[in-house]
Amino acid sequence: METKSHEQLHIFFFPYMAQGHSIPLIDMAKIFASHGVKSTLITTPLNAPLFSKAIQSSKELGFKIELIVIRFPTEEVGLPPGCESSNLATTNEMKQKFFRATTLLQPQLEHILDQQRPHCLLADTLFPWATDVAAKFGIPRLIFHGTGFFPLCATLSVILYEPHLKVSSDSEVFTLPNFPVEIKLTGSQIPAFLKKKVETEFTKLFAASKACEERSYGVIVNSFYELEPVYADHYRKVFGRKAWHIGPVSLCNKAALDKAEMRGLEASLDEHECLNWLNTKTPNSVVYICFGSLTNFSDPQLLEIALGLKASGKEFIWVVRREKKEKEEWLPEGFEQRMEGKGLIIRGWAPQVLILEHEAIGGFVTHCGWNSILEGVSSGVPMITWPVSAEQFYNEKLVTEILRIGVAIGSEKWASLVDVKKEASVKRDAIEKAVAQVMVGDEAEGMRSRARALGEMARRAVEEGGSSFSDLTALIEELRSL
Repeated sequence: METKSHEQLHIFFFPYMAQGHSIPLIDMAKIFASHGVKSTLITTPLNAPLFSKAIQSSKELGFKIELIVIRFPTEEVGLPPGCESSNLATTNEMKQKFFRATTLLQPQLEHILDQQRPHCLLADTLFPWATDVAAKFGIPRLIFHGTGFFPLCATLSVILYEPHLKVSSDSEVFTLPNFPVEIKLTGSQIPAFLKKKVETEFTKLFAASKACEERSYGVIVNSFYELEPVYADHYRKVFGRKAWHIGPVSLCNKAALDKAEMRGLEASLDEHECLNWLNTKTPNSVVYICFGSLTNFSDPQLLEIALGLKASGKEFIWVVRREKKEKEEWLPEGFEQRMEGKGLIIRGWAPQVLILEHEAIGGFVTHCGWNSILEGVSSGVPMITWPVSAEQFYNEKLVTEILRIGVAIGSEKWASLVDVKKEASVKRDAIEKAVAQVMVGDEAEGMRSRARALGEMARRAVEEGGSSFSDLTALIEELRSL
């Protein structure tokens, strides 16, 4: 398809309906728009207000960025009205229906492509059918995985060589084959659907997404070359994937408002109140604890976290997926009153980027989702890694063994996103020990120094002349020339 020199390049952005997928793709749309591209985001009615708020500052700057709303087929698959985000699918049955619903979006996407005739479609990997849709209209389809080069290479190694099927038990250690460095894992850290040949809506979706990657134009990666150079080269050369790194995309948000509620949901605690609390603390004295939007720990595990934080003696901000109740069994009685001034509990959504950037934050306890890893790196904060599922166990290896900017808390098993165990898999002693390792002593200072250096590299990467800026510019020019 020819793009005339006077015609503005137009790209459709189609994120999966989950906060961890939507937020970086919204940021990408804003970045492309700031480079003279017309960006159009596609979403559903429930998500539209959040998207509109997130792109408002870009529109006010005069950038071409728009929103198209399509209907999410909840009724056709038996989901309740308004169940248009993956975090609202709270049971395995609902999740299977949600995956099924996303496959029914194809006719609507075809219709708006036929109407709008963009020059490129950038769609989430969980929409594998988008490759055929783009081909139907003769335009390139770019894939967004939502993760980095290191976990992408690790995932391909597991899928292609199946090392986890060559050990006698889930506790037996194996080494990733055809990988640039020695990385050891166990079967318990591998998703169950890769071990059992049971077909579900998700396994069908996963298989289709891997197949469509080879037929797509290429992959967009929210990362920067200096973070994982060996694995970026490995992904491109050994696995033969065409890919561009254009991150960390969260750094496109300069204003405090863009870093707070316009990054997704409104904060459950006013960001000014949170920052005012942090302003009273000394540099590197506060631990920030957050496990993303999908992890839902049991009451016994939350109790162990509370007791571990108390025993550490460190000040903290803890984000919990719990509503305020008169009696809360997951907290020791009177915990919040005793921790007043020393600890802050935020229920629900938190302005994570603003918090991590504050000089008072000295450590970050994270579930190792890729967005959180990148936000921690960009802020120059060392991490305590607590992976729960998916590629998070690979991300932990990158943080603790390759970059050496964090310590592992000892989470060893892949668990369901819906219900993370009934008992506490990580005890208070391990939490107390990990906090001390990251916050106090020569080892902590070494991690902090390396984390800060990476944070500086991240910021340089997105500036003019930086690695991500250059890759983005090259991609835009390539798309214009098609």
